[in-house]
Amino acid sequence: MKAPSFGYVKARDLGHVFDLLEQHGEEAKLLAGGQSLMPSLNLRLSSPAILIDLNAVPDLGGITETPTSLLIGAMTRHVELEGSALLARHAPLVAAAMPHIAHPAIRNRGTIGGSISFADPAAELPACMVALNATLVVQGRAGERRIAAGDFFKGLFETALQPGEILRCIEIPKAGADQRFAFDELARRHGDYAMVGLAAAGNAAALRLVYFAIGDRPVMAQRAAGLLRGGDIEAAVAALADDLDPTGDLNGSPATKRHLAGVLLRRAAPALLKA
Repeated sequence: MKAPSFGYVKARDLGHVFDLLEQHGEEAKLLAGGQSLMPSLNLRLSSPAILIDLNAVPDLGGITETPTSLLIGAMTRHVELEGSALLARHAPLVAAAMPHIAHPAIRNRGTIGGSISFADPAAELPACMVALNATLVVQGRAGERRIAAGDFFKGLFETALQPGEILRCIEIPKAGADQRFAFDELARRHGDYAMVGLAAAGNAAALRLVYFAIGDRPVMAQRAAGLLRGGDIEAAVAALADDLDPTGDLNGSPATKRHLAGVLLRRAAPALLKA
C-alpha cells in the first residue's frame, strides 16, 4: 500500500515546532527517524495532515554526561547509542539492549526519542528506561516537565505527553559499582519484535524487573524482584504468576508468555545475584 497524502514541513527550531503543533493540533505527526511512522503511513494506520520533521532542529541529539547522569538527546540515533563508550560504561543495560533492536538499517535511522514516544509495548527501550528509573524531559512552549519513566507510559502507544509537547532528552542515572544488570528477549528471529523480553537493574537494596511484550506497557514484576533479591530463584519465577497478566497475541498465548517470562528470569538471575 501507499501512504495517504500529507503535508510536510522541516522545522527550524523548537519554537517553529511548537508553532506548527499549535496550528495543526492532532492532525500533525512528528517525524524523527521514521522507522515506525513510515510503515504505519503505508498501511494507512496513520493519516496525518502534516508531518513535522525534527531532523534539522538543533540541540536535540547527542550524549553528554554530568557527575551523576547521562543526558541523551531525543534525536540521538540507535547507531550512535550502539557505538557509545559513555553508554557502555555508565548505562550498560541500554548498551546490551541495542543489538536486539530490529536490524542495522533501521538502527541507522531510528532514534531513542522516537522509540520512547511511540511507546510500543514490545519495544526494548521503554522497558530499559523504567528499569533504570530514567527521567524523561519533555518540552512545550510553556517550559519543560520532568517525568519518571515509570509514569510516562500510560497504555498501548499512549504516553504522558500533552498536546504541544515533545520529548527533548532522557536523563539516565549513572550505574554505581554495586549495580547489576541483565537484558534478554525471546524472538522468533533476531531483529523481530520480542515474544517476551526482560530488562533488569538493581543492587542488594533494590531490584527492578521490567518485562516487555507482555502487556500494554512495560510491566514491573515487584513480588518476583523481592524474592529474587533474597536469592530464591524458583520462588521468584513462581511469583510471576501474580506479577504478570500477559495478553495473548500472534506470538503466543498468555500461558506461553508467562512460561517464557520465567525462562528469561532464570537466565538473568546469575548476573543479578553475582557478588
